Amino acid sequence: MTLAGALSETEDEAAKSAKALSLGLRGSVARTRDALEALAPRWRELERLSEGDGLFQSLGWARAVFEFEAARNNAGFDPVIAVVEQGERLAGVLPLERIRTGFRTLLVPLGHAYAQISDALVAPGIDPAAAVASLIGIATQEAPCDGVSLLKVRSGSVLALGMPGTHIRTGEEQGAPYVALDAFADFASYFATVRTKTRKNMRNARNRLEREGPVEHRVVDQPAEQQALIERTLDGRADRLKQQGLTSRAFSDGGFVEFCRLLVGREDMNLMGFSLTHNGKPLAEQWGFVHGGRYHAFVASRDFSHSDESPGKLHLAEILAVCADRGLKGCDLGVPVMPYKLTFATETIALHDYALPVTPRGWMMIQLWDVWLRPSLKRLVLALPPRVRAGLMRLLGRAPRGEARDNHG
Repeated sequence: MTLAGALSETEDEAAKSAKALSLGLRGSVARTRDALEALAPRWRELERLSEGDGLFQSLGWARAVFEFEAARNNAGFDPVIAVVEQGERLAGVLPLERIRTGFRTLLVPLGHAYAQISDALVAPGIDPAAAVASLIGIATQEAPCDGVSLLKVRSGSVLALGMPGTHIRTGEEQGAPYVALDAFADFASYFATVRTKTRKNMRNARNRLEREGPVEHRVVDQPAEQQALIERTLDGRADRLKQQGLTSRAFSDGGFVEFCRLLVGREDMNLMGFSLTHNGKPLAEQWGFVHGGRYHAFVASRDFSHSDESPGKLHLAEILAVCADRGLKGCDLGVPVMPYKLTFATETIALHDYALPVTPRGWMMIQLWDVWLRPSLKRLVLALPPRVRAGLMRLLGRAPRGEARDNHG
């Protein structure tokens, strides 16, 4: 797409704006906690009615982000919650925040460092293209920026369907394995679809472990135990990233551990944890959220000294059985695609990164950094041996900083 094309309103975009007006959609932006709370009853109703999952666009997630930024006295926190209304009802919500770098100002999803999926909530019967055009239009009007960055947008989601024609796709396609439990009568019916050889190997692996000591699985639902589980999984994940010479937006942020701690015990978010132990010691652990009738995996870790026994597969089977027993519709296993996830997935949902230029500077930086330089550097780094990557990350100060032990004073 050319600069002229990116910055001019196309006939298609004009049509979307006109359609939004014909639907009676009125746009506005909430910038404060009080303004957020004023939307709360209608936001919850929109969550109940809207298509898709919307965990990271939920009222609970937005509240958690606001409370975390207030707790750490982040003067740079600049929320931009775009909403569209139709009459008295809330017809759409796109929770964003404005961030500034040395070269540009961007609108990104609220809690962008920790959120795993970008999306919007739109009420049934509202055209996604018209709603998304209104939401992005009011956000960029009320919070001037160089561009909008929307990472990990699910194929077929409201945001993907309504993406403005001026978008630029950045990065490489990713995938999120998903298990549709509601497509089966019960867990036994679902589990029978897993390859016979895989099920046999899992039985044998469990038998070998049990000859050395008991293997137990339990749901972790008490707040104190969830706090301990969160710290163990974050420690384990950060250590694994260091060993591999990798990092992530979340683990590069020194506040990630504290943010996760604040998620425990919230009445507006349903956190659920799982622990598979061998001889009383964690073999594989995971936690995430139940939202919209589905389980969303968030952080997992496992004992790689037992990799021959496939602890990830053994644990994921237990998690899926619990979710099925609790009547959940499905399990979103999240990015990235991993072999142990694909063992159980009924489908893999494609994810794409998008950028929307707003100014000439924004268009130039998207083309230079997001489209060309960043993906090239990422491929180059991933091609290096893990030990070399680890040394490079330490040298650049990009090693994971998310270990829970670093925050114990």
